[in-house]
Amino acid sequence: MGLKVRIIPCLDVNAGRVVKGTKFKDLRDAGDPVELAALYDREGADELVFYDITASHEGRETAARLARATAEEVFIPYTIGGGVRTADDMRAMLRAGADKVSVNSAAVRTPDLIDTGAERFGSQCVVLSVDVKRKEDGRRGWEVYLNGGRVNTGIDAVEWCVEGEKRGAGEYVLNSMDADGTEVGYDLDLISEIAGRTSLPIIASGGAGHPDHMVSAVRAGASAVLAASIFHFNEWTIADTKAKLAEAGIPVR
Repeated sequence: MGLKVRIIPCLDVNAGRVVKGTKFKDLRDAGDPVELAALYDREGADELVFYDITASHEGRETAARLARATAEEVFIPYTIGGGVRTADDMRAMLRAGADKVSVNSAAVRTPDLIDTGAERFGSQCVVLSVDVKRKEDGRRGWEVYLNGGRVNTGIDAVEWCVEGEKRGAGEYVLNSMDADGTEVGYDLDLISEIAGRTSLPIIASGGAGHPDHMVSAVRAGASAVLAASIFHFNEWTIADTKAKLAEAGIPVR
């Protein structure tokens, strides 16, 4: 295995507070985003991801403010997403201090956003975040959902990731809605399927309840593991998590 695996806490921000739910519902408060981000930085997280999960028009400005506040307190790379609809929105996040910008719903509606972002800012700044759910009719496969998991597009998630790579995305965040907040483990089939079809780094998201789940995700093809509940509610520290991964032979920073 080449590159070291990144451990990435995920902060879902709603009305200025970090929240965490299960399968995108039943949100509970987890604290102040900048304070939590600074704590994770001190604890040894490799990167951070923020999602403004109710990003209305005001939400975009909120996210830019959050990016600026975070830049003053946090010294590791971080990604911000939520309500990013245009290349100008991407520029605003990057200028405010974010290292990367995550695009999701707007990229599905206007796929050229990926191309434009990659051309203007470089692929390394463009993170394609994909909210996916297994097909409900029992057929094999996954479909892409938009608007915080509210709208099923019917688009095949694997084909969308293949297209995202062609258009210039730099990495994916694969959010399994079926596993989100359940702490029963990542969707390993999804990770290995996409790892087999594309060459971009995959950040596994949704379902982490124990460092062993992260080990499994890396073995399935993930380059990084994202988690929220286990860090926000003090089930595992970053250091203990890294120690567990190292014990399993996974190279960590």
